[in-house]
Amino acid sequence: MDMTNIRARLIVVLVVLCGFLAVAGTPSATAATPSDSLWFDGTALTVQNGRFVDGQGREVVLRGYNVSGETKLEENSGLPFASVADAAKSATALRALGGGNAVRFLLSWAHAEPVQGQVDTGYLAAVTAQMQAFLDAGIRVFPDFHQDLYSRYLFNSGSWYTGDGAPEWAVELGNYPAESCGICLFWGQNITQNTAVQDAQYDFWHNNHGLQDAFLATAQTTMTYLAQHLTSDEFAGVVGFDPYNEPYAGSYDSGETSRTWEQNRLWPFYQKFRARMDAAGWSGKPALVEPNLYWNGNVTHQEGGLLDTGTLGSRYVFNTHFYDQKAISGILMWGNASDGQYSTDFGTVRDRASAAGTTAIVSEFGHPLSGTTSGKAPTVDKAMYQALDSRLSGANWWSTPASSGPVLSGTQWQWDIYNGRHHELMNGNAGKVLTSGDAWNDEDLSAVNMTASGTVTLRQDARLLDRVYPSATSGSTLAFTYEDRSRDGSTTLTWNPVPSSLPNVAALVGSGQYAVQVWRSGSATAPTELHLPASFPAASTTVVSDLGTAYAPPSYTSSAPVGVAAEPGGTGSRRLLLTDADSGVLHFALVTNGATSPGSALLGAAKAELAAWVGAFFSTPLGPAGCRAPRRPKTTDVPSTAVNYRTHRPSRPGCGRAGRAAGGRRRAPRSPSGRC
Repeated sequence: MDMTNIRARLIVVLVVLCGFLAVAGTPSATAATPSDSLWFDGTALTVQNGRFVDGQGREVVLRGYNVSGETKLEENSGLPFASVADAAKSATALRALGGGNAVRFLLSWAHAEPVQGQVDTGYLAAVTAQMQAFLDAGIRVFPDFHQDLYSRYLFNSGSWYTGDGAPEWAVELGNYPAESCGICLFWGQNITQNTAVQDAQYDFWHNNHGLQDAFLATAQTTMTYLAQHLTSDEFAGVVGFDPYNEPYAGSYDSGETSRTWEQNRLWPFYQKFRARMDAAGWSGKPALVEPNLYWNGNVTHQEGGLLDTGTLGSRYVFNTHFYDQKAISGILMWGNASDGQYSTDFGTVRDRASAAGTTAIVSEFGHPLSGTTSGKAPTVDKAMYQALDSRLSGANWWSTPASSGPVLSGTQWQWDIYNGRHHELMNGNAGKVLTSGDAWNDEDLSAVNMTASGTVTLRQDARLLDRVYPSATSGSTLAFTYEDRSRDGSTTLTWNPVPSSLPNVAALVGSGQYAVQVWRSGSATAPTELHLPASFPAASTTVVSDLGTAYAPPSYTSSAPVGVAAEPGGTGSRRLLLTDADSGVLHFALVTNGATSPGSALLGAAKAELAAWVGAFFSTPLGPAGCRAPRRPKTTDVPSTAVNYRTHRPSRPGCGRAGRAAGGRRRAPRSPSGRC
């Protein structure tokens, strides 16, 4: 069975014809930042040294969801939400319940350009207003012109399947044959078995009927509109643009391979899209480009991954999806996923992005929540989040942490508050009203739904979804892990227990959730921050770091090395802030909710164990220009609810930021002793 098809969501997006309209209106020069913002929040992201980086020079990790599959339906006219109020409600819940700081925001080409050559500014205005609800909640956004099976207009009213993406006029230009998938058990099989879908995809990539040119023109108009109608602060929260969902050739020309198609068809399209971004005022934002849909399929596999495009560089992000086709099939993987199940798959994503000279994002992943294989979802999704956090299994993390790799950004499919409450006329057929699941080709992957009273609720374990992750690191993360203790039914899944060689750390963590981050400080002046899930209330959170130890850490101030603050947006979500005053120095932090009023002796012993562990596996810290790190301020451990404050003793200027602040040279010459 061809299982990529199962949820390897599809390819070839939209086709379009132009209609470049002048868009009136310009944003105010300044705008109010989201509530609860601190001085270092709200800057635009760029790609530097293979990472997302904010305006403070911090390494940023994006985590969140796709909003949403509702865009693929007609019931709300190709919009993710029925109203701006629903968008705002969804954004608040996504932050507070799902722990997200980013969304992939789906757009519909069919609704952006319903008439050939005429872009619908009413649709763009509605899209902008719904997008603003997320930006106002402090959530970063990257839009995606979405398509699956090319277009719903390829399918007849009685079909078992449907599509989304291209407008009706684009389909009419092609005069495609009647669609038929034959014996298809999964909607994705239409990608390679439905001649109408294949022909339409082929036409788009060959720019037949001017379809690709038309799409690019509409995309540019859309981006211009967004740039002009979002405020400057809101536009800073737009990460970049995903040009095309799950691209696939449709069919290959004689002698063409998946690799040469990427090189000669897909990559030139992305270069054209990049030029359109620049012309629309998006020159400072990356294009989040996807390779051949099947490049990393674990059943259907075609060589790719933009292998022959050279270095992508900082103006592009390697953007991929991953679904376990074997697990979804119900046949090719018996039993559940286990510790380290996807370490190799996600390690390949890291390696490909590194070779391309950029960063990566896994913009779709997940598993069905109903149907014959839904019982695998708790373990499959846990293993995917584990692989986003680190390229190591839990069994190997503590013994080889330096191989952990960068923390990957990712957006789960999906966050649809209308799940199970839809009213979709499938392919316009009033006799086929879809209400269950996602209301699209029998899918059911939404992490949430909404009650009749309008309350957004999680459909998956909150311990799995609302996670500790390093949302912004002042320097470079060297290793990260999070043991979420999520459940599979009544069974607690613990894949990364604290080893017995660290008895005090193990005693502190107990049966609670915990995260460990090791990072090397950089030139950033803002603190490192980690998202704190709702299961980590400040009053019962313990932090053990070389910067200080704390049980029930206090509110953030610039003088507190360990503190807690609200996340931007007024949603009630919180973050842990860790402040250093150096550069090129190793730091570590353990965050857990497993302890109850730990004493200073246990905190100190756990800190000593972690310091020895870090020292054993990571290189000696060095400051700039080969200098040893500046002498660190003393830290005095204090018990119970107080945080350890650093008491500064007089010292001569050093090499890093602390030294420069004290009057040291920016780049001091190295003396024979190795000191500055």
